Amino acid sequence: MPAKLDYRWHLRELMATQGMFSTTALQPHLAERGVNLSTSQVYRLVTEKPERLSLKVLMALLDILGCTMDELIEPVSAAARPRKAAGAESVSEAGVGSFRPKRARIRGADS
Repeated sequence: MPAKLDYRWHLRELMATQGMFSTTALQPHLAERGVNLSTSQVYRLVTEKPERLSLKVLMALLDILGCTMDELIEPVSAAARPRKAAGAESVSEAGVGSFRPKRARIRGADS
């Protein structure tokens, strides 16, 4: 029996490398390329693994992020999912891996 295939979706990580830490930052870039998605559609595209994706959206994402399809979509064997060790933080749970926005400084009225 052939191995079942699955994939890992790296959109959020690639967005973080470009300095885009919110899902709404992607929407104007998509619109510039003729891809008009609602805010909720963009949110689901970034935070979830898409089941269906048009080639127009895929090509727009590759152009926006300056990446290849292999960097965005990583094929994996469905049976070869490693078990997570207790306390280990995975990239999918962390969201953007080691890329984090800079913490804002809030200054008082007297400064």
